[in-house]
Amino acid sequence: MKRVTNNFDTMSTLQTGPFSPTEMVSRLPVKLTGLVAATFTPLTSEGELNLSVIEPYVDYLTKRQGVLNIFVNGTTGEGMSFSVEERKRTAEEWCLRARGKMDNVIVHVGCLSIKDSKDLAHHAETAGADGIGVISPSFFKPKTADALRSYLKEVASAAPTLPFYYYHIPAFTGSNLLASDVCKGLETLIPTFSGVKFSGTDLMDFGQCVRHSQADQSLLCGVDEQLLAALAFGANGAVGSLYNYLGPHFNKLLVAFAQGDLVRARALQFSVQDLLAFASIYGFDVAVNKQLMSDLSGLSLGPPRFPLAPCRPETAAAIAQKYHQIFPEA
Repeated sequence: MKRVTNNFDTMSTLQTGPFSPTEMVSRLPVKLTGLVAATFTPLTSEGELNLSVIEPYVDYLTKRQGVLNIFVNGTTGEGMSFSVEERKRTAEEWCLRARGKMDNVIVHVGCLSIKDSKDLAHHAETAGADGIGVISPSFFKPKTADALRSYLKEVASAAPTLPFYYYHIPAFTGSNLLASDVCKGLETLIPTFSGVKFSGTDLMDFGQCVRHSQADQSLLCGVDEQLLAALAFGANGAVGSLYNYLGPHFNKLLVAFAQGDLVRARALQFSVQDLLAFASIYGFDVAVNKQLMSDLSGLSLGPPRFPLAPCRPETAAAIAQKYHQIFPEA
């Protein structure tokens, strides 16, 4: 299997085709580090999948953004707004087009129905994904960490050869369970447990995740504007939407932190916060972010799917102008 070195000199196995059971057993998990772009899902103007955009999207991320890992069908990708079949088609296309070009394709498979989640998990394994992520159910919510852990174990069992990541995003799931309570010792229940995508803002909870993690697990910050703080706590990677169009900037932040240049790292982080503070005036949601990505990248990503309302062109234009003011080199 071909291997590609990422920005932190770790190695990730790239897939070369659909996998037989024998081939899947032979796949060795590799610790996920560095930037992971949470990808948008391209749609036509009628709101249908526009998968032809994914190939140039992959090239844009790898060649212009320096990002070699992706997280698909998540929050940024509006995964919960698509049918199981649509999510399968999208995952297949990302896996196909990323093959030989990217290090990792992590597929989010969380659903309200555990049967759908297991179906998507098994599909991700056979499609050639490099890992799966799962959020907590958000309608009938697990009341205890043990209940959620049992749910995650059941989903992970459908993809027994894939690295498994718990996707903690309490602002969307409405779950008030601490990620540290969910993740502590989770590898004893899920042998493929490989880390957490932490998209909460409770840094004490994140710190406890780091404190009780195993050496081979990935602690992935999911709050782009808090990345530097998460790195100080021990994050070894990050999953976010801003890495779609600020990849070089964040890679500089990672390098500055690794070199101990906190003055530069803070300046780089503050510039991101300046952009988001400005964007928040307009209500910076997934719809606005998607239109901004279209404007900045030149990719035709289309509108969001309802219930998200399309972004007004002048809103994205104003944020894009601010972006170019803050990041003139981009």
